Amino acid sequence: QSAQYGSCSLRRMSVMEALELLDQLVDESDPDVDFPNSFHAFQTAEGIRKAHPDKDWFHLVGLLHDLGKVLALFGEPQ
Repeated sequence: QSAQYGSCSLRRMSVMEALELLDQLVDESDPDVDFPNSFHAFQTAEGIRKAHPDKDWFHLVGLLHDLGKVLALFGEPQ
């Protein structure tokens, strides 16, 4: 995987584009969820913001925590 994805040259996209791309994925860990994966990311970030308003780095981590799942759309197993 490092050789294949390490250069980050498979596809160029913004974080928002990656979040939108995740909406195409049916997450094996939550197959019955009826809302988009991007909603989960925003919901997580907002929950962290409410609980820890002074830790902006933590809000960002909440938003980004599932972005690696985008690799499943390129043939990698979940």
